[in-house]
Amino acid sequence: MIDVSWLVFIIASLVLIATPGQDMILVMSRSIAHGPAAGVATAAGVSVGLIGHTMLATLGLGAILRASEWLFVALKLVGAAYLVYLGIQLLRSKDHHLALAASGQRSAKGLFVDGAVSNISNPKIAIFFFAFLPQFVAPAAAHPTLSIFVLGLVFAALTFLLKAPIGLFAGALSGWLRARPARLRWLFRSSGAILVGLGVRLALERRE
Repeated sequence: MIDVSWLVFIIASLVLIATPGQDMILVMSRSIAHGPAAGVATAAGVSVGLIGHTMLATLGLGAILRASEWLFVALKLVGAAYLVYLGIQLLRSKDHHLALAASGQRSAKGLFVDGAVSNISNPKIAIFFFAFLPQFVAPAAAHPTLSIFVLGLVFAALTFLLKAPIGLFAGALSGWLRARPARLRWLFRSSGAILVGLGVRLALERRE
């Protein structure tokens, strides 16, 4: 029923998922601030965001975004604003805020939402899914729409399987970093600056 090029798809997906980007930075920063479980919760949110993109791609929203300039710009600016907001939060964190964050006061639900919103509000992912997933569906596939949906779900699952261990590893460093506040402060400032930079880059991104 599902006629796809699984080996090529999995290899290509793992390479793309392992490439550092806004989702990876968000998972690592939340894990270091709140512990390993926070990194896993954020990674789960990111994966759910990808499931949302899978549904949108299956329904053809990727084509709509490519055809509608105003819709693309609107969704892009929402995603950019959210990234800048997260970055500014890290940049403005003071020492006592960092200590509080490291104590694990954020709820798993809030961290999950952070990951999901950060991912689902990025229109480039919707367009990427629309362009990427069909490449691995056989031209003569009996159910191409179903194949695209399954590929998207597999991509989301691979994302969680790769990013969750990264969150666990980064979270394991939280105790070491709490004992070194200067380095923790530098890490938060650096992560915040990168997130702001990614948000600005997304806002200025032009359609191809």
